[in-house]
Order: sequence, then C-alpha cells, then structure tokens
Amino acid sequence: MTIAFPRPDERVLARRKEIVEGLGRLVASEALIVSEDERRAFETDGLTSYRQIPLAVVLPSTTEEVSAILRFCHANGVKVVPRGAGTSLCGGAIPQADAIVLGVAKMNRVLDVSFEGRTARVQSGITNLGISQAVAHEGFFYAPDPSSQLACTIAGNIAMNSGGAHCLKYGVTTNNLLGVTMVLLDGTVVEIGGEHLDAPGYDLLGLVCGSEGQLGVVTEAVVRILRAAEGARPALFGFERAEDAGACVAAIIGAGIIPVALEYMDKPAIQICEAFAHAGYPLDVEAMLIVEVEGSDAEIDDMLRRIVAIAEPFKPKTMKVSQSEAESAAIWKGRKSAFGATGRVADYICMDGTIPTGQLPYVLNRIDEIVKSYGLGVANVFHAGDGNLHPLVMFNTNVPGEMEKAEKAGEDILKLCVEVGGCLTGEHGVGIEKRDLMTHQFNAADLEQQMRVRGVFDPQWLLNPAKVFPLEGRFAA
Repeated sequence: MTIAFPRPDERVLARRKEIVEGLGRLVASEALIVSEDERRAFETDGLTSYRQIPLAVVLPSTTEEVSAILRFCHANGVKVVPRGAGTSLCGGAIPQADAIVLGVAKMNRVLDVSFEGRTARVQSGITNLGISQAVAHEGFFYAPDPSSQLACTIAGNIAMNSGGAHCLKYGVTTNNLLGVTMVLLDGTVVEIGGEHLDAPGYDLLGLVCGSEGQLGVVTEAVVRILRAAEGARPALFGFERAEDAGACVAAIIGAGIIPVALEYMDKPAIQICEAFAHAGYPLDVEAMLIVEVEGSDAEIDDMLRRIVAIAEPFKPKTMKVSQSEAESAAIWKGRKSAFGATGRVADYICMDGTIPTGQLPYVLNRIDEIVKSYGLGVANVFHAGDGNLHPLVMFNTNVPGEMEKAEKAGEDILKLCVEVGGCLTGEHGVGIEKRDLMTHQFNAADLEQQMRVRGVFDPQWLLNPAKVFPLEGRFAA
C-alpha cells in the first residue's frame, strides 16, 4: 500500500521565489526557513515512512504574524500545513511540495493562570508537560498525558484530540479544553469559548478539537487545570492468557470502578520494555495490566483491595502493588517508554483503533491472527480502560515488501475495530494514515456532510489539504 498525495500545483512551484519574498516581509529573517537542507528537517513527522520537503517553513511568534501569513497564503492560493512539534503518528504534519509549513513552536509561553478558576491560558506551542510544570508549584496539573508529552505541543493535542494513560478518569483533550484563539485562512482571528465552563451557542470548540488543522490555526488555548490528588499508586497484574487480562479489564469497569489509569501490555511488549527500562515486569506471563488509583492513603488501599478481589477469579500469575515512589516511577517508565523501546528492536507502525471494552478478548485474538497471517510480529500496549488500542506491528524495512505488509495488517486491524462497533482512531487522528479507510467508517452522505463543514472554513482546501478525507470523492477539492 502506498499513500497517494495530490499532484503539486505547478503554478505555485513556479512562483516559489515570489512567495518566499512575500513571506519574508511578514516575519523576521530567522523565522523563515528556505534552504533545502533546513527545510528537510520538516519533511516528515512521527510517520517517518512518508516525507516531502515543503515549499518553505515559517515559524511565527505571535497571533498577529500567523494572521498575516494566512492572509497572504489565502490571497496567493498557497497551501498551509500547520505543525506543532511534529510528533504526529498518523502523518498529520507531513507537508506537500507546494505547501508551506506553519510551525507554532516559538509560541510557547504561559500567558495567564487562574488557580481560583482552575484555568490556564497558554500559547499553542507550549509542550503538554510544560503546562503541568508551570502550575505544579501550587499543586495543580494538566490532565491529558500522551506518551509524547515531553515534546508534543498543545496545538497538536487540540488538532488530534490527544489522550494518554490517565484519560480514563480525566478525559482526553476535548474534556480539558475551554477555549481557543484561532486564525482562519483569510487571517480573521476568532475567540471560541473562554475561561467559563460552558459557552453559549453552537459547540464550535467541540468542532475545532480534533479537526486536524483543517479549520484554522490555533494560537492560544484556555485549558482546565486540576488539583493533584493526595497520592497515587499503581499495581501490576500478570496473566497466563491474554483473554483473562481482557476479561479482567471489562470486570473492573463493569464493577463501576474508574482507576486513574488502566493499561494493557502483552508478552512481546513486556519483554521489550523490561529490557529497556528494567521496571521489574514479569517475563513469564502472556499479558499484564497496570492499574493506578489515586486519593488519600485510605482510599488507595480500599480501591486496590477491591481491584485485587475482582482480578483473583481470572487467576493472575503475578500481583504486585507498588510500595514506593521509586517502584511507581519504574512501572510507568516501562509503559511510557514502549514506543521508543520497540524502535530499538524493530521498525513498526503504531495503530490507534478504539473498541468497546467488552470486545477486548475477541479483538486481541484477531489482531494476533491478522499479523501472523502476514508473517509479522506485534506488540500490544494500549489504554485498556477506554478501549484505545495501540498494536505495534513490527517489520524490517530492509526486507522488500515488509513495510507494505505491515501497512496492510494495520489496515485490517482498523477495519476490525470498526466492525466490532469501534472507530478508526482514539487519539492519533486520521492524517494520511487512515484517510483512505474513512469510507469504511462513514458512508458517502456522512463524508459529504463533514466536508461541507470543512468547506465553510476553507472553501479552497488550502489548510492541510491532503489529510483526513479520501482524495477521490471530495466535493470541492
């Protein structure tokens, strides 16, 4: 499988010098990247199998500069690919030859914090973890915590509606976002939502969050900050069968218990992460759950006792409750290092389908069968509590045809997720990776309605135009 891109507009390519000169009048010289070597740093994102050097790269520092850049591109018919930190795993920030990359990395300040109102206004180029660090001195934090939180920006979080290990209790980005400052393609600056908990009128904020940079460029965000719990403690459960681990997840959720995190790792993932992090993971089990609860010491002890009682009928081979901050840190280091640790042993693609939690045992068996049918391996590590799967389909890029097999296996896994009542993506987004599978999730009328909404904001399809919607059947491409 090869993902297609639209043919570049030769008229725009022919005017590159003129376009670069025009952009140069809008920003400082150090904010405009034009040489081929420097542009190459922006040719791909987390989906490194695909790459394309952009026409130019612009790194504005203010909302006003973003407005001027978009107004110029709109007037000149130049495509724009918004970019945060480039950690997208679905190809959401991969550019095109006739497009500029508009990066918000320089816009990384905390603008205002209200501990009384429990909100923070930040520029969209701040890292996810940077928000928590800015409010930690008062005992607050920002809840969404994707594995890339050290690097990923709030702009990308908003674009893809990112989640993380603790989203089971605290929700994903849309549940922690109160407002945005967004620049439309014609340069208009709009304020959507704000520091209040709910906004009047249509839920435009819900539309923007998860729109993958196709409606406008977010330059500021108002996010919800939360008081940190008194304490937290994870526990490990190792099972001899993957089905038992999946059934245990369903039982915990079915009992009405909402841990702060409920993570699943299968044997290949356990072995890969243990070899890297030395977290003390059991190597003689087929599947492992990390269950974290939080609150006062008494609350934590009570909840862990209840969870242990629920797990016992599934005959866990290993049960280990963290007894120190060091043990807790080691447990999470292993889980948070999963993607990087897997990259040490194999090339891989990370899928992102979401399923009903009751379907976990069946889907895990089918994923194993699907990947084996292509002669490949898979390591499963994912947010089990909300059914957000992250199977890492492993391959060797030096073996001809293996990457194509891995992509095909990933496609079959995503189709399986839809077939059991789930969806194509939980937090990574559609980008280019899942673009051509949208017809498997949505019928023609569904897609047309989505494209009509998109067209209201960007009738010329200049904002991130190669993404989300299949190239064939676009009503106004």
